[in-house]
Amino acid sequence: MQTVLYSGQNRVTIDSQGPITIIGEKINPTGNPHLVEALKAGDLTHVHLLASRQIEAGAEVLDVNVGHPQVEEIRCLPLVLKFLQESFDIPLAIDSPDPASLAAALGAVRGRTLINSVNGHRSSLERILPLVAEHRVAVIGLTLDEQGIPDNADQRLRVAERILEAAAGLGISPSDVLIDPLVLSVASDDQSALAALSAIQRIRQALDVNIVLGASNVSFGLPQRLTVNRAFAAMAAFAGASAVITDPATLAPLIRAADLLLGRDAFAARYLAHHRRGEQKGG
Repeated sequence: MQTVLYSGQNRVTIDSQGPITIIGEKINPTGNPHLVEALKAGDLTHVHLLASRQIEAGAEVLDVNVGHPQVEEIRCLPLVLKFLQESFDIPLAIDSPDPASLAAALGAVRGRTLINSVNGHRSSLERILPLVAEHRVAVIGLTLDEQGIPDNADQRLRVAERILEAAAGLGISPSDVLIDPLVLSVASDDQSALAALSAIQRIRQALDVNIVLGASNVSFGLPQRLTVNRAFAAMAAFAGASAVITDPATLAPLIRAADLLLGRDAFAARYLAHHRRGEQKGG
């Protein structure tokens, strides 16, 4: 299964049989007061810095989130997207649950983007999927519904099926729906990582769709978070993840090594290219 995103001249194919696509997560004001103040002031210098660092570290797509109580999202999101597209040639993911902000953003962005996200709630399906169909973009489908996040893989599969069925009703191809099985912190539930990994395998087996995960959620509330994140990312790669939303500065080397070991990197080309970039930067 292949999901195609593109910017000006840059085309990224998320491929269930290919190497893992790295989606940079750092343009997000949550826990980043410096970014909040910059967005409030209309100063995009910090956004530029976050984007350039992630691209240099190996990000192939940038997730863009400006959602914060002190930021006027419907005004700010299109401005940030336009700025990034003028500054960098990289596909973008528009990260917002608000249909009005998404509509404004989709009117501002060029190329083929990714919406983050829709879920199994009827209201979400009815409000988000028409935008996906109208603008012919791709979307992330979260396996949660009115009952919350299901406990087991089969229940998450059923939510994924509901999302895909609703998408198909609007003419959206399964190739344009990336399913996120969701992982919760193992600090509060020691079975949450196993549940997510099982869901990756179950959904891939049953639906043959691309799988995306937020790799850092698993370690929330724990010490040595990076160690936990790296272990989980390697397991998710083996289970069948197609893309990860993460900090490329910390996880890109691990992901490139995982691709290599899983036979997804012919002649170690991507692994070696990443290593050479690190050497050139003195890393």
